[in-house]
Amino acid sequence: MSTDRAYDNSSRAEAALATRRRIIDAAREMLLRDGYHAMSVSQLATSAGVSAQTVYNAIGGKAAVVKAVYDVLLVGDDEPVAMQDRPEFRAMSQAPDREGFVRAYSALCATIYERVGPLLGVLLAQGAGGDAGLQEFVATIDRERRVGNTNALNALGRAHGLPAQLDRERFIDIVWTVTAPEIYDRFVRRSGWTHTMYAAWLAEALVAVFDRASAGRPEGVELAGPAGRAAAAAAQED
Repeated sequence: MSTDRAYDNSSRAEAALATRRRIIDAAREMLLRDGYHAMSVSQLATSAGVSAQTVYNAIGGKAAVVKAVYDVLLVGDDEPVAMQDRPEFRAMSQAPDREGFVRAYSALCATIYERVGPLLGVLLAQGAGGDAGLQEFVATIDRERRVGNTNALNALGRAHGLPAQLDRERFIDIVWTVTAPEIYDRFVRRSGWTHTMYAAWLAEALVAVFDRASAGRPEGVELAGPAGRAAAAAAQED
């Protein structure tokens, strides 16, 4: 009897997961095709072949659906494993030195934006407007990015140690800005850069930032050259 009940619960969980995946897949297609403001929960439900209430039960409202789509794109699957616990994040610690670690982190950031860039491009192009849900989504991913930047710096410290002169908070401020999705969008979607060009630029930018910060030059931590111009342009538009 208990075996039957366990099998039944397992079947229900698998069915619920399949429904959630179907909703997320449908939402991704709709968002990339029509944008955030054109998508409604009722339209999404029809596209996914479920009821609107099922969408709410499985994921939540419209903003929650967007966040679910983003989260799946971010890591490449829907497994409940945090980014810092994933092999690609842990692999950075295998770099032979600090510069190698920073370059590996740059490559990971670039890969993430290759996954989420098209979605964020649509959302950034349309803007949040007066939609509180979309505004909260943008605020949430900004907070999560900063947590990710901090986790990477902590991992670097565990693997290779950190220079005594490094101003941690200021360094994270700059990395958080340089790795902003607005800059990826500006380079790739709006300026026509390839993903490879962006990845190469980001690696050089982050290595330069880390070298300056490590040298204890607080007045020189600000970026120069194209990295600085891109960050400054993003700040001016905020």
